[in-house]
Amino acid sequence: MKVSYKKLWILLAHKEMSKAELRKSAGIAPATFTKLRRNQDVALSVLLKIAEVLECDVCDMMSFVKDSEVVVEADEQ
Repeated sequence: MKVSYKKLWILLAHKEMSKAELRKSAGIAPATFTKLRRNQDVALSVLLKIAEVLECDVCDMMSFVKDSEVVVEADEQ
C-alpha cells in the first residue's frame, strides 16, 4: 500500500489556494513539499500543519491505495 495525496490537491483547488501558498502558510520545507507531490511518506506533524491551515482532517487530504494505483504528478515524472 502507498499513500496518495490526490484529495489534498483537490481540496486546494476547491479552496482556491496554490501549492506555494499552502507550503508557505504551513511552514513546510520545499523538499518535504516535493515528497507530497510525489506521493511519498511525510511526517505526521507535516500533515497536521497542513490540516490546520486548511481547517480539515488528515483523512480529507490523503488515502491509501494499492501500489499500482498511485500516480505521480506529470511534472515530477
